[in-house]
Amino acid sequence: MKGSTLQATLQRLNITPSYSRPRVSNDNAFSESLFRTCKYRPDYPTDGYESLTAAQQWVTRFMHWYNHEHRHSAIRFVTPGERHAGQDDEVLARRDAIYAEAKRQHPGRWSGATRNWSPRRTVWLNPDQEDPLVQRDQRLEAA
Repeated sequence: MKGSTLQATLQRLNITPSYSRPRVSNDNAFSESLFRTCKYRPDYPTDGYESLTAAQQWVTRFMHWYNHEHRHSAIRFVTPGERHAGQDDEVLARRDAIYAEAKRQHPGRWSGATRNWSPRRTVWLNPDQEDPLVQRDQRLEAA
């Protein structure tokens, strides 16, 4: 972000570099996180792409995986596709039942409550610790 060529390009495009300001949801850290997810995929082309078409095809496959196969921890390990289709309630209810039955059959394996599988209704990119909804979600998460 500090190289003169990059700075000149950003100025020419009227882009103001932000240097990863905290609590700014459209900042660099979120792009970096997604890029890290891309790079750690087993099929990531470490030697580059053969062509623009090859890059587009890889990104299309990645986005399908990310949205329809990859389970996201912030939404209780359902996929964004399940969440957007309204299927997360059913998926999480099944998981809750499976965990409850496992605890019933093997109580010695559990030192406390099972994992909280209640659907996450609110997801925050930059939670404000003073927000009562965030505090409620944190209490539910801890339960």
